[in-house]
Amino acid sequence: MARLHVMERSDEQVVMDNLHKAIERRLSVSSLAPCPVEFTAAFVEMCATQSCGKCTPCRVGLNLLKELMDSVLDGTAEPYTLDLIEETARTIYLTADCAIGYEAGEMALEAIRGFRDDFEYHLQHHACGFSQSQLVPCVSGCPAGVDIPGYISLVEAGRNTDAVRLIRADNPLPLVCGYVCEHPCEMHCRRGMVDDPMNIRGLKRYAVDHMEHDYRPDMAEPTGKRVAVVGGGPAGISCAYYLAVMGHDVTIVEARHHLGGMLRYGIPSYRLPRELLDSEIQWILDCGIHVRLDEKVSDLTELRRDFDAVYLAIGAHSDRKLGLEGEDAEGVVSAVQMLRQIGDGDIPDFSGKRVCVIGGGNVAMDVARSSVRCGADKVTIVYRRRVADMTAQDEEIAGASAEGCELLELNAPMRIATKDGHVTGLVVQPQIIGGPRGGRPAPRPADAPERTIPCDLVLVAIGQAIESAPFGAQGIPTSRGRIVADKDGSIEGFDGLFSGGDCVSGPATVIRAVNAGKVAASNIDNYLGFNHVIDKNSLQMPTVQFKGKISCARCEMTSREAADRKEDWKLVENGLTKEEALQEASRCLRCDHFGFGAFRGGRIMQW
Repeated sequence: MARLHVMERSDEQVVMDNLHKAIERRLSVSSLAPCPVEFTAAFVEMCATQSCGKCTPCRVGLNLLKELMDSVLDGTAEPYTLDLIEETARTIYLTADCAIGYEAGEMALEAIRGFRDDFEYHLQHHACGFSQSQLVPCVSGCPAGVDIPGYISLVEAGRNTDAVRLIRADNPLPLVCGYVCEHPCEMHCRRGMVDDPMNIRGLKRYAVDHMEHDYRPDMAEPTGKRVAVVGGGPAGISCAYYLAVMGHDVTIVEARHHLGGMLRYGIPSYRLPRELLDSEIQWILDCGIHVRLDEKVSDLTELRRDFDAVYLAIGAHSDRKLGLEGEDAEGVVSAVQMLRQIGDGDIPDFSGKRVCVIGGGNVAMDVARSSVRCGADKVTIVYRRRVADMTAQDEEIAGASAEGCELLELNAPMRIATKDGHVTGLVVQPQIIGGPRGGRPAPRPADAPERTIPCDLVLVAIGQAIESAPFGAQGIPTSRGRIVADKDGSIEGFDGLFSGGDCVSGPATVIRAVNAGKVAASNIDNYLGFNHVIDKNSLQMPTVQFKGKISCARCEMTSREAADRKEDWKLVENGLTKEEALQEASRCLRCDHFGFGAFRGGRIMQW
């Protein structure tokens, strides 16, 4: 009789693996709807099923914790129950033998502390007090509230112009977002529970690339009111567009040579071609918007006197300093400065130079990949954390790596080596990753000596600052360099003055800036004494049909070969083909019509 046997996967193991994958897909869809109390109770119950039974805190404690949470949900809990839940979770966390128990206890402890108000509401009212989203998941995940299921159905029907028209009801920059949006909506797509989330950005780009004809928006009657928008970035342009559609006379005042803000001066043309950006901006300006370029505003007195309302959207265009020795040497350049120069069409020559880029965000990837196109002999991205902790999008990191950029993780810049005032290298201290701080694993110095990375240029991409000081000097409230505005965009103590975008939120995404401009336009319109409505009902939507539950993988956009694309500034990413777009659009589950979405009211047709 054999003593040992070759391990083979049983049918039961295959089924269990499939269950694990289904749970993983379900949890990866970041839902905005569940009650925190119900979700925590379900989490604890699932963890209890994993217990091996060896230690009492896990075997008994998790089941007891689940019973206590169930009592909160069914209305039989007593006032002391919440303290008992917290103490039980804390005990499990501190005394369980393995990760199955103590990790479950830690998460339950965070939940009872973080959602205490929701637990108390259940206790007092025997109902959920959690403010649930009234929109379908993908729309809830879109900062601008774009009608995603609606325009996907129009793409599937071959009505691309109507799809763009529907997008512009909430986002006047569909072309820009089709190329560079970080697509947070896809994190919430329920198709991810079945196989893969929808390629929402890819479908948006397909729609704008394949419009059957141009169109003009429906304009309201002129109101006679004048509004000044200070800043021509995505927030300012969005606000100006909606105010113009509402019938107001809008003037954009921009400090630089061109409109676009960080769309032009922060995103290289290989990601967002300049001719496409210019065409979208011009389409918006043709709505009757006036522009004053090369006019930097630092004193708002004249604008507030000459206009009925002012929207301040100056963005975040200043660079941040490292605070390191040698930072003032020749050859140290901020990412903001470099991208601004490229945005104005002045391409620097890095031929034969060795470049070090400090940072791990999208801007760091942009300047690294731009350096390759500027002829750099070698580009090294230096980051004090791991590559896995970088804030840049995965596709941007992969793109930089494919184009020859070296990713040097776990190395903290210490000082810049110089000779005769010129950069000769970047001195770094190797790091070791540790426990979390500020939501991410924090590095600390490793037991290793400093080393010098030879280089001729150091590009600093550690974030952007806001030129808010001149406005703060006028009494406009600021905090940590940001302008302080209410949720409606208004600034307390300054009648008719509104603000939004990066100068309020700090450096953020394009779609968040669009949302800021949309919110400000609506509230400025109200301030001026009107209540104009952006209505989508003029579009006849395709009939919704149930297509079944057939699994189908997601169509991804491809890129040009790295060896070719790094030699020019042409667009890197290829759009979806017609076949891919139609197949991808057909995967939409239409959550606005079936199940949850229909129950909550379906699509929002006006704002």
